[in-house]
Amino acid sequence: MTSTLTPVRKRSALTKGQLPKAAPYIVVAVALVLGAAIMALIGFNAFGWGIVSGILFAAGLVGWSLFVEGARKAKDKLATCLVVGAFLVALLPLFSVIWTVLVNGLPGLLDPGFLSTSMNGVTGAFDNKTVEEGAPLLGGIYHALMGTLLITVLATLISVPVGLLTAIYLVEYGEDRALARAITFFVDVMTGIPSIVAGLFAAAAFFALVGPGTKTGAVAAVALSVLMIPVVVRSSEEMLKIVPNELREAAYALGVRKWRTILKVVLPTAISGIASGITLAIARVIGETAPILVTAGFATTINTNVFSGWMASLPTFIYTQILNPTSPSNPDPSSQRAWGAALVLIIMVMLLNLGARLIARMFAPKTGR
Repeated sequence: MTSTLTPVRKRSALTKGQLPKAAPYIVVAVALVLGAAIMALIGFNAFGWGIVSGILFAAGLVGWSLFVEGARKAKDKLATCLVVGAFLVALLPLFSVIWTVLVNGLPGLLDPGFLSTSMNGVTGAFDNKTVEEGAPLLGGIYHALMGTLLITVLATLISVPVGLLTAIYLVEYGEDRALARAITFFVDVMTGIPSIVAGLFAAAAFFALVGPGTKTGAVAAVALSVLMIPVVVRSSEEMLKIVPNELREAAYALGVRKWRTILKVVLPTAISGIASGITLAIARVIGETAPILVTAGFATTINTNVFSGWMASLPTFIYTQILNPTSPSNPDPSSQRAWGAALVLIIMVMLLNLGARLIARMFAPKTGR
């Protein structure tokens, strides 16, 4: 009889002075109920309910832990609540933006022809008819979507070779020379350049080379490349630095030339981080508005020639639809188009970030046998 009771006494001794496993769930339930009651008295809203419930949860859990487990465990739970609370507060703007864009952008995105038509020939009379008679909404973002893709691709083709070769020089050949220090300084300066300044620089450069009033997709690509190059340089430089020197020395010991070592050993080892950095640099500039307005203007027709004529992009399309509605008396159709374009732009940025993660995983060096 004694032997059967001994394990029970041992388990109770081990669990003595500890909160039950269900304690957080109990406190959450009580905090939600009390928070709803408090907010009902002062005017209920979901945001306030969440804040009040979070404060009550932290106070309740820490107080219960202080009473049962002591000051040490209570301080640990207080720190945990503060860290988790800060994380949730940081996520609130993200979820708020995503929710707002989804609610306002889905009607425009689901509209037939939104992704396959342009604004060519669409006037305020069509928007008035849509509002007053319930006619289908005309006009889409095809011209702006094509402009964004073409300008971004050209900017990438300019930025990646320049940025990658600069990073290779700084890491493999710079050796703290005066030129390397100067390049590092100017890259740091370029990192903080406002986007409108990049647009003005590109416009002024083409004004001097081609002539006044030159606005094309190529000029916009040059402006975006000014913003992309420092990002590519910095990310590529850091990735090249973490390549072990032993790999370089082993190649040199075999008589391999330096340029071939860089091409066959260093770059393949760092390609995962380099590709990820390039993808994030593209995501950084794809939503720029000011430099596109200055360098490419705005168009309502489809233009697939980046070297001739004005060209629209998704950011400038959103800007003009909000600032100058197609029908000033009925701005709702223009607002719907703008929200739909914003949703498409966010989806593109999210896909680019997801692509960066997939590329980093695919090209990561294999460590297993």
